[in-house]
Amino acid sequence: MSELGFIGLGLLGTPMAGNLLTAGYGLRVFNRTASKADGLVARGATRVERAQDVAQPGGIVVSCLWDGASVDEVVRGGLLEQLGKGGLHISMATIAPEASRGLADAHRAARVSYVEAPVFGRPEAAAAKQLQICVAGAADDKARAKPILVALGGKGIFDFGERFGSALVCKLAGNFMISSAVASMTEAIAVARAEHVDPHLVVNMLTSTLFAAPIFHSYGKLLADGTSTFGQSAIPDKDLGLLGDSAVAAGTTAPLASFLRELRRAK
Repeated sequence: MSELGFIGLGLLGTPMAGNLLTAGYGLRVFNRTASKADGLVARGATRVERAQDVAQPGGIVVSCLWDGASVDEVVRGGLLEQLGKGGLHISMATIAPEASRGLADAHRAARVSYVEAPVFGRPEAAAAKQLQICVAGAADDKARAKPILVALGGKGIFDFGERFGSALVCKLAGNFMISSAVASMTEAIAVARAEHVDPHLVVNMLTSTLFAAPIFHSYGKLLADGTSTFGQSAIPDKDLGLLGDSAVAAGTTAPLASFLRELRRAK
């Protein structure tokens, strides 16, 4: 198979990049903390010193970065020039829809194809190839990206059309709903404990009847066990802020998202 570039080897990026190696792709990888690539290099990946060096002219690069600023820095810092005409950049970061549209303009000016592909799933879901991926971009570009998205762990690929930002709206909506669910479960379990009711019994009953959905199952168990790290993660605060900002930019409001963000910050 062809050689791909991969930028961003965090908790989610590392197992996804590993899945590409397993699928037979050659891989050139970059991460700011170079040591995070050690395991992939041991499996045959090539580590490079600059983000743009993962790209080959006319090739394909996948990025899994933290925010819009980091994606913008990589894109405008040499990646587009290195990819050049016929190249394809698949961005899996959760960023503002408007930021994605600005990135699309930059790609278009450089004659580089661009697909936004935000992803739902924890690291263990990536390792098990159970990710759900939303995509937006030109039809031909999405078709070119699809086998790569499947190989890196995409169980479901959901097409949101050609307007950039559309897939990210779904991603931000989903993360907002996850935050809402976790907040409600946290309070419910706290009441159960205060009433000396086994929270596992409460979670088991509710997730097998009224709330039989993966988010309630997975986070409910973690909260009942007392092992959830959701409250310490910076991701919900970032994404709730992005949803609120996007609502304002679109001429509407997101009061519950703002409340959840304030609630998290008050703890």
